[in-house]
Parts: sequence; C-alpha cells; structure tokens
Amino acid sequence: MNSRAPSSRSRSSKPSRGADRHDRSRGKDTQTREERKEATRRAIVDAALHLLAERSFSALSLREVTREAGIVPAAFYRHFESMEALGLVLIDESFRALRDMLRGARAGKLDPNRVIESSVDILIEGVQERREHWRFIGRERSSGVTVLRYAIRTEIRLITSELAIDLARFPGLNTWSGEDLNILASVFVNSMIVIAESLEDATDAASIAEIRRIAIKQLRMITVGVAGWRSS
Repeated sequence: MNSRAPSSRSRSSKPSRGADRHDRSRGKDTQTREERKEATRRAIVDAALHLLAERSFSALSLREVTREAGIVPAAFYRHFESMEALGLVLIDESFRALRDMLRGARAGKLDPNRVIESSVDILIEGVQERREHWRFIGRERSSGVTVLRYAIRTEIRLITSELAIDLARFPGLNTWSGEDLNILASVFVNSMIVIAESLEDATDAASIAEIRRIAIKQLRMITVGVAGWRSS
C-alpha cells in the first residue's frame, strides 16, 4: 500500500510527491502499523475534503479520492466500507467543530459582559479553522446523498437538545417549558449554521466584519424576543 501522510498545510504549500515519499520512507521504521493505518485513513479524509471544495459528495468517486490520497482503490476498503461511510465520518468531524464551540462556551470562554459578541467571535474563529468542513455541510444538508442529509439533520437535533438543556440553567429560562426551550435552541442553532454558511466565501477582513456585525444584530433581536416571551 502506498500511503500518503496528510499535511496540515494548504495544498499549495505541500512538498512534491518525491519529497513526500522520501519523508515517509525515512520515518517508516519508526511508525507502528496502527500509526500508518491512521495516517492513511487521515489522508483519505483530507483528500475527500479537498475535492469537495468544488463539488457535491454525490459527484465524488472512490477512484478520485484514492488517487488524491496517493493509494490504490482497493486500499480504500481497509478503512471505510463505502463512500457513504466516508461521508458519515466527514459529517461527524464537521459537527464536532460545532460541538467543541458550544462546549467552549459552557467552559467559560464567553465574556459574561459580551455574551453575544463572544459567541459570534468563537463561531467565526471555528469556521475559519475548518472552512472545508462547513462548506461540505452547507452543500450536503439541502441536497445530495439521502443518508448524509439524514445524518446532518440528526446531528442538528442532537446539538439543539444539548443547547436546550444548557438554556434551562439560565435565570428566567428555568421556568420555560421543554417545548419552548427546544424551539429557542433551534433558533440559535439554525442562526449559527446560517452565519457559518455566510462565511464560506468571505476571505477579506471587511466582509468578515460585516457578517459579524449583522450576526450580532440578529442574535440581539432574538434575545429581545426572549425577554418578552411568556412560556406556558
């Protein structure tokens, strides 16, 4: 198997294939079998993400992914049962970023005097760090392979449920009904996803600043509505 270790650098800064092979052969003796297996699996995932920058998952072929990853097609099945299984892993990784952001907020990363602004800043930072994942989710949640759409909806429901539990701890919300808390959590989660999608092609500081300004205003409007709502 001709594995190709993934790189954390952008594709434009990757070393040549020859240099890459030299680095692999030099470190081959120090890698365990499990480490080599994980490196190949990571290369497949990264190759798929790179190719998905310009197309939908349904248009992606196994041969294209393995060629990009630098392995033979038969080696793919040592790591994934099917292309759909690969897609589900991509979804899990993508939503892990959103879960990590929410956990970060719960761990006290939010400025208590600037909750909305801090929330938006954490979201923007997370999207910029994993732009490929968010582009993939934005495209696949409304079109493409059915099993992936279902998995995305399931992830959104799980995150919404977790957020509803957190919201119930806030003063003034601890008397809300479970239904109302879930509706509010859904509004916040959907807003975060829309904000993330709007950042997909925003690369200059001015565009990002404008998205941030509108996002803060949007969340403030939601909180105004929360203050006036009487849950039953």
